[in-house]
Amino acid sequence: MTLIPTAANPDGRLRTHCCFCSMQCGIDLHPAGGAADALGYEAKPSPDFPVATGKLCQKGLHSITHAAHPGRILAPHRKQDECGDGGRFLPGGAFGAAGRSASAARRRTTPGAAGPSPAWRPASWTEALDDIAARILRLQEQHGPDSVAVFGGGSLTNEVCYLLGKFARVALRTRYVDYNGRYCMSSAAAAQQRAFGIDRGLNFPLDDIPKAKYIILAGTNIAECQPTMMPYLLAAKKQGAVLVTIDPRQTLTSKIADIHITLQPGHDSLLVGGMLHVLLEENLYDAEFVSARTEGLEEVREAVRPFPPERVAALTGVAEETIRAVARGFAAVETGIVLTARGLEQQVNGVEHTLQYINLCLLAGHIGKPGSGFGSVTGQANGQGGREHGLKADQLPGYRSIEDPEAREHVARVWGIDPAELPGKGVSAYELFGKILDGGIKAMLILGSNPVVSSPNNARVAEALGKLELLVVVDLFETETAAYADWLLPGTSFLEAEGTLTNLEGRVFHRPRAFAPAGDSLPDYRFLCALAERLGRGRYFRYTSVSDVFDELCRASAGGIADYSGMSYSRLKEAQGLFWPCPAAGEEETAKPAGQPEECRAGGASGTAGGGAAAEGGGIHCAGTAFGDKARLGAGAGAAAEAANANGNGLEAAIGAEPGAMPAAAGLRRGGHPGTPRLFAGGVFPRAGGRARLHGITPRPPAESADPDYPYLLTTGRLAGHYLSGAQTRRTEALAKKAPEPVAELHPALAEQLRLRQDERVRLTTRRGSLELTVRLAPGIHPKTVFVPFHWGGELAVNRLTNDALHPISRMPEFKICAVRVERVEPVNDPEVPETERLEKIQ
Repeated sequence: MTLIPTAANPDGRLRTHCCFCSMQCGIDLHPAGGAADALGYEAKPSPDFPVATGKLCQKGLHSITHAAHPGRILAPHRKQDECGDGGRFLPGGAFGAAGRSASAARRRTTPGAAGPSPAWRPASWTEALDDIAARILRLQEQHGPDSVAVFGGGSLTNEVCYLLGKFARVALRTRYVDYNGRYCMSSAAAAQQRAFGIDRGLNFPLDDIPKAKYIILAGTNIAECQPTMMPYLLAAKKQGAVLVTIDPRQTLTSKIADIHITLQPGHDSLLVGGMLHVLLEENLYDAEFVSARTEGLEEVREAVRPFPPERVAALTGVAEETIRAVARGFAAVETGIVLTARGLEQQVNGVEHTLQYINLCLLAGHIGKPGSGFGSVTGQANGQGGREHGLKADQLPGYRSIEDPEAREHVARVWGIDPAELPGKGVSAYELFGKILDGGIKAMLILGSNPVVSSPNNARVAEALGKLELLVVVDLFETETAAYADWLLPGTSFLEAEGTLTNLEGRVFHRPRAFAPAGDSLPDYRFLCALAERLGRGRYFRYTSVSDVFDELCRASAGGIADYSGMSYSRLKEAQGLFWPCPAAGEEETAKPAGQPEECRAGGASGTAGGGAAAEGGGIHCAGTAFGDKARLGAGAGAAAEAANANGNGLEAAIGAEPGAMPAAAGLRRGGHPGTPRLFAGGVFPRAGGRARLHGITPRPPAESADPDYPYLLTTGRLAGHYLSGAQTRRTEALAKKAPEPVAELHPALAEQLRLRQDERVRLTTRRGSLELTVRLAPGIHPKTVFVPFHWGGELAVNRLTNDALHPISRMPEFKICAVRVERVEPVNDPEVPETERLEKIQ
């Protein structure tokens, strides 16, 4: 059907923010003629949003198109009783004994389809809510509260992330809630918490990048994943910065690099260990900073002693001269930045890889000052905000640990419940599907995620969804995941959902609603409140607007690591966003900093290599000796001075503005805390003793290594024109036609060995399955590595092959490494193939 949008502000400016990637570029919507988008509007960059330098990438320019796609779901739909079993498919499908038919699933999820498939019938919201609530209550009565699980998404607004976590714990009273951000940032989060005591994507604002004189980009392809971030890097190069890229492939980003290191996946800890060896052996590290601001130096010294550059060169294939040059160059400059991303984080050693790069920053003294710092480039639109306010299994709002008694008491007080009612820690996103297969979880609500495409070893995920007695999916489209649902409910697009998001810098900003909800779709927060009412818990979900939800979120976060309590919609609009932590003026909540790691609760911050036993990447802010509560909460100059006198420094020095900037007290007098663009100013960290933690890392192999049966390594990643599981971008014609299906990138030497030419077919086989794709020759890729993008489902899903091994702490799956066999697919008309074999292939 054709959508005719109703403008939320017909007489004024229509503003929004792009729904793709963590830059969250500002967009102005302009009415346009017939050649414009199907909505009758076109997207142009907002000239005044202070992040994307007035630009949009190709995804941003076409970001509004999918909202008008003819396949969009505009009313609740119930699965038809196709098989006489209440809408459940017969067993025996391609995804396992309990799975549904793979061909049927593909047929129902064709991106070009107009509306939902015949497998569904439309229904009213009353029918949908009544039936879902009744089935949930029946299942929980039979099997307990934990028989129902919630799976969220990292593109939801802060308000919906917060409310979904609250809904799970208060309305459903289940411990089983997590979100797809577990697949994105969990390794980096765990590493930053161990090293710094706080996790924010970047610990500096984007404006710091042009001030850096040396920039290392490891496992990140910014030119394709965050294109509007590239002007910051180009500005740094214009100022004379040296740019180093470390990646298995030569990418669009590496084209602007001064040094590119083609590193096979899994070797980051080893490579950086060689660099650290140079810094220590040649006394190039910042001894004064390391002595005054860090602990753990001797651990690092012992760990890197066996890995001099010459040995690392032999093990990695990276030239010894390159290892020494990068180490010396990074240590020699006044300012330096390291940025990492999923390339090294989505591994069973991802936490350790990240800690090695953090070690590099700390030893060089490149932290807490303009032009310096460490950052993990967030992938999803709201991957940062999603993990701050209770959507992870081990967290409560404000990045608090759900196992901390004082955190539980604070949040329960805000929610109006007894702390004893709060369930304990659940399991990570991928482990939820194991709980289904084990019979513990009987029902699941999935909001804003497509785990059948985005999860590793996805046949197992599909099998699990096929076993559920109730699956409810809220989405814009009949996705690959929705094909397994009993109820498919219409979500609101980013153009129709007001709320806040937190970008990769930690900047929280307000996204206004541009259009009224399309069709019979409901704002997500209203759906959750209505369902809570039918579950008998509506008294905890009485909001008159989405801003009410944000106000409660701010109160719940007060005193936590991610403190939003000094924010409001009016302040965010006026300031074009505020960086957290942003505590409230005169906040009287003086609970200790929540979410301590177990190493701190046990009475010390000594830790071992790889950090302490903190829960699944949850908040691990150590309490007590470093900062007073009043200073933590920004309660004014007197309190900050008192804390500084008592402890040698206050939180303003630890995570406040740079020296010379407006002090917090002055900011409060002018209308509130100014926010915290740069963390760790003055070299003080929110850990016990105020010091950052260096970690001695011993390089370890991946879960799977190449062997004679599977002699190469498969890795995955993004393309410039697509986003995550492709549910939106595969339905955007201008983007989809540039990359209509995935291809396998191979080095020409490997292709020659297999008698492969450009555009021929190759079969990739891992221990989990096989996939046939077209070949693209890529001279810049590591000769023993194959790259495949992950934006497709069904028979084109590379996650049919990927390894579901999990990091023991972050629970991050090892998407980026699995052993693979590579074989040429012989054309059926190839004269070299015997006629009998051709006939077999045809049959």
